[in-house]
Amino acid sequence: MEQAVAARRNQRVTERLRIGVVGCGAIAQIQHLPNLTFLGEEFDVVAVCDVSATLARGAADEYGVDSWHVDLDDFLEQRLDAVLLCQSDPKVELALRVLASRRHLFIEKPVAFVPQDVDDMAEAAQQAGVVAQAGYMKVFDPAFRLVEHEVAGMRDDLRFAQINHLHTDNRHHLAHFRLRAADDLPASGGAALAARRQADAERALGEVADPIRSAFFHLAGSMIHDLYGLRQLFGPPDRVASTEIWNGGLGITTVLAWEGGPRCAATWVELERIRHFRETLEVYSADRGVILSYPTGFSRGMLSEVTIRGVDGAGQTFEQHPGVDWENPFVAELRHFHACVTRGEACRTPLSEARHDVQLVVDITQAA
Repeated sequence: MEQAVAARRNQRVTERLRIGVVGCGAIAQIQHLPNLTFLGEEFDVVAVCDVSATLARGAADEYGVDSWHVDLDDFLEQRLDAVLLCQSDPKVELALRVLASRRHLFIEKPVAFVPQDVDDMAEAAQQAGVVAQAGYMKVFDPAFRLVEHEVAGMRDDLRFAQINHLHTDNRHHLAHFRLRAADDLPASGGAALAARRQADAERALGEVADPIRSAFFHLAGSMIHDLYGLRQLFGPPDRVASTEIWNGGLGITTVLAWEGGPRCAATWVELERIRHFRETLEVYSADRGVILSYPTGFSRGMLSEVTIRGVDGAGQTFEQHPGVDWENPFVAELRHFHACVTRGEACRTPLSEARHDVQLVVDITQAA
């Protein structure tokens, strides 16, 4: 794997994509804009857009971008090959406008809250003949690729999987960075955004109590990483066996079932005041287990860790900690997006397949 990663890094790029970024908040400032700059042979950031002029102008100044905008129509008048969409949710309306302009689309998670909206975006991408990639960065983590290889060898005897996602308030992570804040937005803007999220939740679930709606958004915005990882390993689950939601929607436990295959017990818990984050995936057969531990997505330079436990031919138990290649998964997914657009590489995280994950979030919530 290390040789393959090194080969990708050393491969000369023949086509530079003119890309624009919509949404200049935390994830753009911490990951996407620095990474696009790092990938200067693959991408030329020619425009940024945000409803906050402070954020748009600041991003343009910091990264030497000539064109900044607060209006998407003005932004789309620029000469762009592709758009990276990472503004606050919901993103569907803006994504459809980007696809209608026939630009390739990289859309951050959650791609949508309503399954039908994913269908509409996927159809629009097909009609436009463009690449539409979901920002599922954990699939591109070298540690996840190691786990994929291990699980493939366990497939005939899979017994159990477990996810534990202990989440802290994002402010603890963001405090480590010097971030530009949107200080020029009217209060009405936040209210309008909340109303759109509420409307999407009602479209997806109907009328539900506030704790159920809160859990729904946590599943869609945070636990979605764990859910799409499971799908990559096992395929979509056949059913949701059970779901329990507690502590006002800040605690979620669900059991997912694959017929004739494993069960997965998955828990997400918000620990608001504890500065601690832990996200693990464990997969077991009768005589082998693999454990994957992720850092927070706001980290830079922190590797995921893999532990393999098993029994050797002599009946002795062992524990291994294979080395993980030093590659930022956010960078890797952008390299892949470039390859999909310029070389026709098959997309590993197409927007169309993200529909499974959006539907599963709905199913898990409804099972409560």
